Amino acid sequence: MEMNIALLPGDGIGPEVIAQAVKVVQAIGKKFGHTITFKEAITGAAAIDAVGHPYPEETHQVCLQADAVLFGAIGDPRFDNDPSAKVRPEQGLLEMRKRLGLFSNVRPTFTFPSLVHKSPLKRDRIEGTDLVFLRELTGGIYFGEPRGRNEQGTKAFDTCVYSVEEIERLARMGFEFAQKRRKHLTCVDKANVLATSRLWRETVQRLAPEYPDVTVEYEFVDAVAMRLIQWPKAYDVLITENLFGDILTDEASVISGSMGLMPSASLGVNTKLFEPIHGSYPQAAGKDIANPLATVLSAAMMFEYAFELMDEAKAISDAVNLSLEKGIVTEDLAEGEVAYKTSEVGDWLAEQIEKA
Repeated sequence: MEMNIALLPGDGIGPEVIAQAVKVVQAIGKKFGHTITFKEAITGAAAIDAVGHPYPEETHQVCLQADAVLFGAIGDPRFDNDPSAKVRPEQGLLEMRKRLGLFSNVRPTFTFPSLVHKSPLKRDRIEGTDLVFLRELTGGIYFGEPRGRNEQGTKAFDTCVYSVEEIERLARMGFEFAQKRRKHLTCVDKANVLATSRLWRETVQRLAPEYPDVTVEYEFVDAVAMRLIQWPKAYDVLITENLFGDILTDEASVISGSMGLMPSASLGVNTKLFEPIHGSYPQAAGKDIANPLATVLSAAMMFEYAFELMDEAKAISDAVNLSLEKGIVTEDLAEGEVAYKTSEVGDWLAEQIEKA
């Protein structure tokens, strides 16, 4: 198969972890006989520095013409610490999602047998956790209008807006995910307070009879935030709006023991983008110490969701699991043992895939 992949390294550790994913993808290409072409483009703070915009038109065109997009990270403390900044790296991320139509962020949370002890939660609470969030990505309070401040600068306002169409397309994807998994769907909202949440609940209730094999539960977001810690194994597929999903998926990520292990996919009608859930971690940039496994596992999701190549995806996941078992890991997971460099982990994974 021929594959054209756009690479958006972004900021901070993004270029380093993307470089390791490229090694792994190239190894998959050699092993399975695929022809893979990469095209790199700028985004985030790197793009602001280069052209003054966090998501340039040229980058957008590279993404549109690709079969899939591998994305690193966005963010820079120069902008985080400047509330008056007119242009921010994160604006590029929101624009990219909107313009590419990436309406569903798929974030799995699962445990690794060799790392269960590293989770801040007790083993009996988390062992066997296997859940997935579908977060609506292009609506809600991050995109609603009006937004801003009054003329005096004494009040600020953001508007949360959702349409039935936006909710329904994500909900249908959630039902379809549940049908392929354990047939259990949880709609996460705040319907006792918010009008948008009541629309979410009404829409899901209307769709539910079309999926009689799926058991549907409705939970308030604060209850889910609590139960994710108490008993994460109670969940299978969870669907929710943009802001709630942003917060809950980061909470869920620590169940595995490290945010540096969790991949994600952002899916749309045409374009599909794959990225680690961690941020740009600027303190580690350029030191060759960042954990690349979340980005590598995002590449595994790319083969599964963008190309429907399950054997290729499994080959990557198997290599990652073996690296964890053998301790071929970066300093965040080394536990007093020898810590490998980011680049060394990438080299080992690529070699393992080719010889397996």
